[in-house]
Amino acid sequence: MKKAGILNRHLAGALAELGHGDGILVCDAGMPITNGPRVVDLAFRAGVPSFAEVLEGLLAELVVEGATAAAEVRDANPSTAGLLAGHFPDLTLVPHERLKELSAGARLVVRTGEARPYANVLLRCGVFF
Repeated sequence: MKKAGILNRHLAGALAELGHGDGILVCDAGMPITNGPRVVDLAFRAGVPSFAEVLEGLLAELVVEGATAAAEVRDANPSTAGLLAGHFPDLTLVPHERLKELSAGARLVVRTGEARPYANVLLRCGVFF
């Protein structure tokens, strides 16, 4: 049994299958999810787990070479915008509709219980060497 890191077996297994360039959408409870990507739904109830908690846990285990979020996050959800800017100085911002289009190509979707708008980010996996 694991004693640290991500303990959810579905999420830990899905992360182990990712490779360089694969996309991971970390999203709020309201983000539409297209058919295709593998989905690990962590949402328990509104706000649980939060987007920030899940993102922090993922970043502790992944190499991320890029991130894309909706430009609308800046005005609609300043705390999430600040969190993303703090982790990703080169964060790409696109219209929310474009983020939804890009998300269709993600290999993995991790749905949180976040109930604040535009708490979504598409991560691009990097390599550790």
